[in-house]
Amino acid sequence: MATQSNTDLAALTLRLSSGVLFLAHGWMKVSLFTIPGTVAFFESLGLPGFFAYLTILAELGGGLLLIAGVAVRLVSLPLIAILLGSVWAHAGFGWTFSNEGGGWEFPLFWAVVQGVIALLGAGAYALRLPVIDRALGKFA
Repeated sequence: MATQSNTDLAALTLRLSSGVLFLAHGWMKVSLFTIPGTVAFFESLGLPGFFAYLTILAELGGGLLLIAGVAVRLVSLPLIAILLGSVWAHAGFGWTFSNEGGGWEFPLFWAVVQGVIALLGAGAYALRLPVIDRALGKFA
């Protein structure tokens, strides 16, 4: 049986690792692919260009909020949607992410991880902001 301490450590580990990955992916879209390049890629998929801006904002902002442990249940839900969009975007490249163009197994796994984070919540080792906790209630 898991103790509360183990559950809190699991929540912390998942939040930190996922948050850092989101920061890395968001920053990669800004610094390596560039914002115009990311917009062009989204448009090449038939998506509106502004989705690229929303994705970058969600990855950078969501990553920071996950690391801090602020509103993680609420933050995880749009990140799941973004990851499922990534599954769709990479579906034509095959299963493994090592394929040219990247596959869809990593974003699918990452979406599952976000689902676990949404179920676990922030855990004990999180920044507590009473105003946000009260406003979000069980979604904090």
